[in-house]
Amino acid sequence: MALYSEKVMDHFRNPRNVGVIEDADAIGEAGNPVCGDIMRIYLKIHDDAISDVRFETFGCGSAIASSSMATELIKGKPISEALKLTNKAVTEALDGLPAHKLHCSVLAEEAIKLAVKNYYDKNGIAYDPAEFPAEDACAHCDTGACK
Repeated sequence: MALYSEKVMDHFRNPRNVGVIEDADAIGEAGNPVCGDIMRIYLKIHDDAISDVRFETFGCGSAIASSSMATELIKGKPISEALKLTNKAVTEALDGLPAHKLHCSVLAEEAIKLAVKNYYDKNGIAYDPAEFPAEDACAHCDTGACK
């Protein structure tokens, strides 16, 4: 059995939505250099929906594939739906990740949530802070080295 699914390899070799949105309405970054994976996501929002999304990821193939798939899953969706995206949904859409790489899908979920939080903060939209990861957290990292 292959370590990575065909979908993981496809999103790693041909990532979707790579790059920067210069006039982004929101930016979220998750990760920590000590952990080795960093993802930055850019959102363009129109009528409370994600009209465009781009990412930059420094990390392994699983991190790049997770970032790519996550952007595909939220593009064109209402913000409320994007906030419901879980790392499990990203992993399932990729037809699985090895257990030691599941943190990559968590990284994508965190970056999206932090981008939405950034949008809410910029626009004075009220939210429950408990629904969002801390911006300086490294919850995706199971080594504890980031904390």
